[in-house]
Amino acid sequence: MKLSLTTRVLIGLLLGLVGGIAVSLSSGDMLPSVVPLVEPIGTLWINAIRMTVVPLVVSLLITAIAGDHESGMVASLGRRMIAVFVVLIAGVCIFAALTASPLMALLEFDPATISALKASAGLTTSAPVAEAPSFRDWMVGLIPANPLKAAVDGAMLSLVIFIALFAMALSRSSSERRASIVNFFLAVRDAMFTLIGWIMAVAPYGVFAVVFPVSAKLGVSAAGVFGYYVLVVCSLTTIAMGALYVIAVIYGRLSLSSFAIACAPAQVIAFSTRSSLASLPAMSAAAEGLGLSQKVSGLVLPIAVSIFKFATPIGRACGAYFIARLYGVDLGVADIAAIAAAVGLLSFYTPGIPSGSLLVMAPLFAALDLPIEGIGLLIALDPIVDMFMTPVNVTANVTVAAILTRDDRAPGTD
Repeated sequence: MKLSLTTRVLIGLLLGLVGGIAVSLSSGDMLPSVVPLVEPIGTLWINAIRMTVVPLVVSLLITAIAGDHESGMVASLGRRMIAVFVVLIAGVCIFAALTASPLMALLEFDPATISALKASAGLTTSAPVAEAPSFRDWMVGLIPANPLKAAVDGAMLSLVIFIALFAMALSRSSSERRASIVNFFLAVRDAMFTLIGWIMAVAPYGVFAVVFPVSAKLGVSAAGVFGYYVLVVCSLTTIAMGALYVIAVIYGRLSLSSFAIACAPAQVIAFSTRSSLASLPAMSAAAEGLGLSQKVSGLVLPIAVSIFKFATPIGRACGAYFIARLYGVDLGVADIAAIAAAVGLLSFYTPGIPSGSLLVMAPLFAALDLPIEGIGLLIALDPIVDMFMTPVNVTANVTVAAILTRDDRAPGTD
């Protein structure tokens, strides 16, 4: 019996985790030497995914906007999309405030142990924390001076804005001229989907090659206080993902099994790469498999990947409450609410740098008298936390696309 792609990808993930942990526990020199041989294979696969992202985003947006013949459709969709983003972010912020703070309050620890753990990680009160771009610089960068450079640098939000403006301007051209360009990008889109199919065919091997080296380096070292923090974040994000399944069934009018099966490959890629952007091709394939309107999903998914970070409020609220507990800072009800509201707003502003959503938390930490060096500690733990947050973000993106396309499908169709 031939296994489905989802099953094979999950097997690759499991083998990577188990194999990596086995290597980390090995005392010999032969098994650890395998890691440098496997790691480049994972890098090649990730690069193959990333090379499709820019042409896929460009072709999806142009065909979705310029290819639309209904006046006002894009504007109407944009308003509904932003409304869905805001409602979901508000809901997850309330959830984080009600659950994360009480759970972190249960944390008990030995101060001497914490000092030893921080010292072993090279984290001291004098450790510098990288600076995030200022809000002004971020705003200025939204309009790219050089769109080609934005594409090369991976500045997706800037690129999306330029392509959206270009497509809207193109829609004002004569039908004949517009059609020639739209047909070209339709061909590009179809070619990208074919290429993505080839890349996804080897996804089980790629996922294994990505997860194996990471597991070999981490091993089973996460424990104690840091393990509790990671456990809380992962548990809450898992609950939030479960809520997305319910939302997709009720408001997206999809069957639970179809939605779960369609999203699984994108979730596994998101888990192994920690990148929503790298998961975009798989998300597009999931939307197509669910029968979602390509016109709508082609517009929603690239924008959602750029600005909609559904799981970020949970992770960053947990981080703030954790640091407060760790350093003995008492937070009142108003402080807890302020953190929840702030992380919701900041989730729409994430610089394109590692742990960017953590770095923008520095002003909030300063306002609440939380130690800024705590951000350095969170950055050290972020690779593990992000592995669980990213699949939730990916699931949320597909959920939003399902909600916005439900009127284009008969109730109960997949």
